[in-house]
Amino acid sequence: MTQRYDYIVIGSGIAGLYAALLARRHGSVCVLTKGGIDECNTRYAQGGIAAAVGSDDDSALHLQDTIAAGAGLVDAEAARILVEAAADRIHDLVDFGVPFDSTDGEVQLGREAAHSRNRILHAGGDSTGAHIELSLGGLARMSRITIKEYVQVEELVVEHGRCTGVLAMDTRTSATERFDAAAVVLATGGCGQLFRVSTNPDVTTGDGIALAYRAGAEVEDMEFIQFHPTALRMPGVPIFLISEAVRGEGGVLRNAGGEGFMPRYSEQAELAPRDVVARSIVSEMAATGTDRVYLDVRHLDAGRIRARFPQIYRYCFGHGLDITREPVPVSPAAHYLMGGVRTNTWGETTVRGLYACGEVACTGVHGANRLASNSLLETVVFAKRVVQRSLAASGEAAPPTDGALELPAYGQEGAGAPDRPSLQDLMWDTVGIVRDGDGLRQATRQLAAWRAGLPLAHDRPSHELSNLLLVGRLMAEAALLREESRGAHFRTDFPEPRDGWRRRLVFRRAA
Repeated sequence: MTQRYDYIVIGSGIAGLYAALLARRHGSVCVLTKGGIDECNTRYAQGGIAAAVGSDDDSALHLQDTIAAGAGLVDAEAARILVEAAADRIHDLVDFGVPFDSTDGEVQLGREAAHSRNRILHAGGDSTGAHIELSLGGLARMSRITIKEYVQVEELVVEHGRCTGVLAMDTRTSATERFDAAAVVLATGGCGQLFRVSTNPDVTTGDGIALAYRAGAEVEDMEFIQFHPTALRMPGVPIFLISEAVRGEGGVLRNAGGEGFMPRYSEQAELAPRDVVARSIVSEMAATGTDRVYLDVRHLDAGRIRARFPQIYRYCFGHGLDITREPVPVSPAAHYLMGGVRTNTWGETTVRGLYACGEVACTGVHGANRLASNSLLETVVFAKRVVQRSLAASGEAAPPTDGALELPAYGQEGAGAPDRPSLQDLMWDTVGIVRDGDGLRQATRQLAAWRAGLPLAHDRPSHELSNLLLVGRLMAEAALLREESRGAHFRTDFPEPRDGWRRRLVFRRAA
């Protein structure tokens, strides 16, 4: 049987839930998610959400900071839409019950790297994502939205150039069912599971990007993945994000010898852009022969640290580390993909009837390097625009890109399917924080061989592996082609930005 809805939303993070809650006012909505409704990146977001709502701030300053962080590749129109809609979307989240932190009725605003003003709103200190997810998830469960959990989308159905629905498998029974809709919204998040060290949960396997690419949609900026500089690095302890806001509060990065090293790399020191801080940490680890540096907040007020970062404090304390008395061992980890499914400013992809919002989408607002805490803002701004567009347009599409690239064929036999750790090791070692041509060529050919030898996907793990291999290949090929260093993409053989590369790389499957 085919189930029919007005909207199908794939993914249950903030982008998917926010879109679903808005769309329910205009028709029937079905949310498909491959795990439980709360298994997503949103609930791990500690840093907060950026909005120019302070008395000393305005959207023009926020736009200026966004463009500066994006290293020459920000789509200025998309970024203008982002910052000018910020205050209204914060108001929407308040109406949906998100409890942003405040003092005497006035919202508290923090600062993070590359922001010129205090403009980061938090909820529950370092639990912003969890509070947003809890608020929106609770509303979705109580609404008329149909929520299908433990459903793996296997394919986007495209008929006569239009996406009309999806084929999806119930991961508990292996039964496949078709869902049709006038609008299909991808909100599946990123692809952090490509890498050995990642702040992302197990579900972030690039599913939406792979689905869209196979359906003929364009993807772009795949070489730009942000590595968060500070993830907890303790033996036997799962990777855990140590928010950038800790450095915003005055935390100091120190090497194994106790030296505060960031002023040697940037005038902005700890508040330099994330790519600069991540590479600086890698350099310090190499120079000292260690696998970590230390984030020191011992000089700050202990009570404020516990109140401001309750989740971080509790997690570290539960593993025997009191961050108010001991420095926190940290190292970089894969965190956020700036690229993804190419959309216009209305969230339309290049396939009619298919929309994308959140981390799965590439709107152009992040350019080559995302400004901290713009990601949660992007999800709500463009999720809103997706729903608005679905009402105003009858299945329009973003225009295709002239000169879109195809993945090259290397003419080699398949090498059999890897396990996920082998793929993660390859990507970490060759397509990670620091890249070079030799490593990227090795990666592209190995990924092509693995894909060629991949058996037909039949369950959730095999679908995820197939998606990771495709997305990894797109990332590696883009990184190999971009012969410069820009933003989060750094190559030792081309260590400087080049004017001729101030352009985007777009891939589209061969027809």
